[in-house]
Amino acid sequence: MKNNKKIIISIVSVVVVLGIIAGALAMYFTRYHKDKNDTEEMFRQNVASVGYENTVETAYPQTDLYGIIKGHFESELPEGKTEKKVVIIGYDGCRADILAEKQEQGAVSYLIANGASNNLTYCGGVNYPAENTQDTSTAPGWCSIATGEWADIHGITGNGIVKEVEPKTLMTSLVESGTIDSSSFITKWKGHFSKNNSTYLAEKEYCEKNNIAVKFELRENLEDVHTGAMAEITDKDCSDFVFIIYEDTDSAGHDYGFSFNNPVYKEGFKTEDAYGYEVIKAIEARESYETEDWLIIVTSDHGGIGTGHGGSSIQERMTFVVMNKEWN
Repeated sequence: MKNNKKIIISIVSVVVVLGIIAGALAMYFTRYHKDKNDTEEMFRQNVASVGYENTVETAYPQTDLYGIIKGHFESELPEGKTEKKVVIIGYDGCRADILAEKQEQGAVSYLIANGASNNLTYCGGVNYPAENTQDTSTAPGWCSIATGEWADIHGITGNGIVKEVEPKTLMTSLVESGTIDSSSFITKWKGHFSKNNSTYLAEKEYCEKNNIAVKFELRENLEDVHTGAMAEITDKDCSDFVFIIYEDTDSAGHDYGFSFNNPVYKEGFKTEDAYGYEVIKAIEARESYETEDWLIIVTSDHGGIGTGHGGSSIQERMTFVVMNKEWN
C-alpha cells in the first residue's frame, strides 16, 4: 500500500513538473517567438496605407519636435487668443505602421479629419537604414524629443542612465525662462524620474530646489495615467505644457510581440488612442478653449520587433507625429 502511494505521488509530481515545463514553453513561444511575417516589405505597405505626408527616406528626426513646441510658445498669439498651451499625447512603443488601425473615435483619426499634419519621424539618432547611434528605447526617445538633442549631447544612450541637468528639457527650460507658467509630466514608468537611475532624477531635484513649477506626476497604472491626464486637462488652471505618456502598446509589445499581425498589440494602440481622443475632447470642452491657442501632438518614442526594441530595424526606428498644426 505504501509503495502504491509512493508511485501515485511520483506520477503526480511528474505530471506537475511536465505541466510547468509545458506552460513555460508555451509562454516562451507566445512571448519571444518573432513574427516571421513581420517583414520590412509588410511594414512599408502598412505605412503607405496610413497616408503619411512624407516617406521613410524623408522622415523627420524626432528631435525636431523640440523646435516646433518652443516656436509655438514664442510665436505671436493669433487674433482672439490670450494664452498658448501644448499637450504631447505619447504612445510609448507605438510603431508607425500600426496607425493603419486608426479608429473613428481615436485621437489620430480625429486630428487627421480636422486637417492635422501627419508625418513619419525616426528615433535612434539617424534615419534608417544607418546603424542607430542610441538605443531605440524609451529613455533615449523621449529625452531626444524633450531636449531637441541626440544622445551625443544629452547622454541618454539607453535606459537606466541619469541625465545631467543640462541640456534641460522643455518642461523645465520653458518655465525657468518665464515663457510659460507651469508644466506637467504624467507617466507610470518609474524609469523617468522615480528611481535612483531614472532619466530625469537630477532635473527633478533641480526643479524642486529652485522652486520651478514642473509637476513630475507618477501614476500607478495605465488607467491611472489617464485619470491624471484628464484631471490636469480639465483643471481651469491646467499647466501650459502637459506631457502625457500612455504605455499600452509598449506593454502589449513586450508581452505578446510588436507586430501589425498581433491583435493584442493593435488593441493596445486602440486603447491609448481612445484615451488620446478623450484628452482632445476635454481640451475642446474647456471654458477658456476659445481664447487658448493649443498645439496638440500625438507621437511615439520608438517602435519594436519581436518582443523588444533598441536595435536598428525599420520596425524599431520609424515613429510618427500627428498634430493640429503644420510641420514647420
